[in-house]
Amino acid sequence: MKKDYRLPSLFEAILPIITMISLMIYVFAFAKEDGESIYDAAHLPLIIGIIVATLVGLVCGRSFREMVDGMIDRISTTLDAILILLTVGLLISSFMISGTIPALIYYGLTFLSPKLFLPIGCIITALVGLACGSSWTATATIGIAFMTIGQGLGISPAITAGMVISGAYIGDKFSPLSDTTNLAAGVAKTGLFDHVTAMVSTTGPVFLITLILYSFISFRIDVTNYDPNIAEGIKEALASNFNLNPLVLLPILLIILVCVLRIEGLAGVMISVFVGLVFSMIFQKQRSLAEIFAILHYGPDIETGNEFVDMALSKGGMDNQMWTVNLILLAVSFGGALERAGIIERIFAKLKERINSVAGLVFLTMVTSIFCDATMCDQFLGIGVPAPLYEDKYDELGLSRNMLSRTLEDAGTLWAVMFPWTACGAYQMKTLGVSPISFFPFAFVNLLNPIFALITALLKRNIFWADGSYTNIFGKTKMKKMAKAPKKSQDFALGQLEKLRKEGEVPQVN
Repeated sequence: MKKDYRLPSLFEAILPIITMISLMIYVFAFAKEDGESIYDAAHLPLIIGIIVATLVGLVCGRSFREMVDGMIDRISTTLDAILILLTVGLLISSFMISGTIPALIYYGLTFLSPKLFLPIGCIITALVGLACGSSWTATATIGIAFMTIGQGLGISPAITAGMVISGAYIGDKFSPLSDTTNLAAGVAKTGLFDHVTAMVSTTGPVFLITLILYSFISFRIDVTNYDPNIAEGIKEALASNFNLNPLVLLPILLIILVCVLRIEGLAGVMISVFVGLVFSMIFQKQRSLAEIFAILHYGPDIETGNEFVDMALSKGGMDNQMWTVNLILLAVSFGGALERAGIIERIFAKLKERINSVAGLVFLTMVTSIFCDATMCDQFLGIGVPAPLYEDKYDELGLSRNMLSRTLEDAGTLWAVMFPWTACGAYQMKTLGVSPISFFPFAFVNLLNPIFALITALLKRNIFWADGSYTNIFGKTKMKKMAKAPKKSQDFALGQLEKLRKEGEVPQVN
């Protein structure tokens, strides 16, 4: 006989969240000794949050087995992303020793103009993020370099950090190697490249607006204090230790080719790893098989004689990805526990019932994502928690699943870095030396993307429908490729779309 259960009370629903917030504040703000952090990770607060959420579920009539199954269900949706994330560690290592990432930094600094520092810096950072599939790697490599160069130009660190964050997250979002990109597609149950295509519709225009804003700021900056020795020191260290033949940039084109050909993410990463290793053997110093294994597993140990460059390039390795993998597993488990205990339903379900428009659903999804970022302290929850909560509503309104995945990233990924106590915010604050509170107004991509997505939805534009049709920003609805979705959900969404079109609620295909 099935045991009856109830939804938690409002107090019970917010208790795990309050616990999480309190522990995160303690860990990131107060767990210090002599100014140094004793513990500055989100893992243990997440574990305690999972325990509290599980207890709430038990009190509300759920069995322990049901709570564990809820966590496992959510983890299963992220396994593809986790496998890709592990192999991305291999990719970063191979691109480091092949000279691809060092060459990106070198040539970026070569063609850098002080008057165009911000827009060019944003583009270069985006390229690094695209190549690595990681905003964290982009900020930890080229981002650190640009922070130093920006200081030499007399530019406010907050503005430079905002530029770096914007570029890094653009590259991350458009990369098929990105963990969040794969996670969003996975939890929305749509195709990876269907998701990337949908993201272009919001992030693409915002990126252009961002470049215009950075150009305007750059032209107004006084460059009399520019010190070219900073960039020259970095370039000299790179040139002395790597063969920077322009051919080593070709693996970047491979990443673009992977996108164009829509190769499955995991396969695309492994192909890129192999190509990076081949380039390292052709253009860089020869290494034994054991040395290559060590670099791929633990990351490269690059010594150029320049301490700054050494720190920037010592990234990658499968082993170094385990910190993030552990965090994903715990974060998604926490989301699964909250979901199975009925906590998210208690907080947001009544709001969902009142939504009957695309704009309202987009707004509610983004608000939920930002709420999860801020209260659960990680972007994986900002993506993973709202997806199962609203997926049926997207089907009901005749929308495609890549509309859901796009909306999750428009807010869940981009705003996670805006809070100092999230994993993203804490990492970027430590890496760039600037608090998210300071760079928030200048991270234009992250700041404007949700606003652009909401405005276009309110205007009934920029919408992807279940049958593959797309209403563009000019209001024209044209047929495109149908996005992947579970068959049962797809059939229901197509039926709803046909009904809404007959009622005049959805535009006809032009």
